[in-house]
Amino acid sequence: MSVLRETNLACPFFVPREILNDGSWPHPSRLPLGAGWTGACAASGQEVLASDLHIQDFCNLGYATVCPHLPQHRDWDAIRFSIAHTSSRQVTICFVCELAHAPIEHGKLTFDLTSEVWLNSHSDSRVLRLATAYLRAYRARRSFLSPDNQCAKTL
Repeated sequence: MSVLRETNLACPFFVPREILNDGSWPHPSRLPLGAGWTGACAASGQEVLASDLHIQDFCNLGYATVCPHLPQHRDWDAIRFSIAHTSSRQVTICFVCELAHAPIEHGKLTFDLTSEVWLNSHSDSRVLRLATAYLRAYRARRSFLSPDNQCAKTL
């Protein structure tokens, strides 16, 4: 199993801000949040801007057990996302929260594309925050590949 596959989950304390299109990752769409992101670390309870090194090696990849900011006692080490269902009106995302590589909690979140709101929520804001980032990256990729997009026509 490759190292990327083993760590291909989102750190639950990461606060994604903007998609990072700097070429740092060979396959950014394979990252846990669907792209590389800039952002902050909220492991201390407050959002602190993450360094480029932490963004690259820990924040975007989860299971960062060697990260000096990761709390010793935590509910999850990482959160995994995937697209469960899409339609012209909604996108449903599956999530799995993991601790020590074992699933602790799972569920589905559905986003309404017409009203631009989540139809269901989660009691922990970290799950919804990371699901929103995953959805943004998914929609950006879909928009780029859309037949209506001029960039897609030139590919």
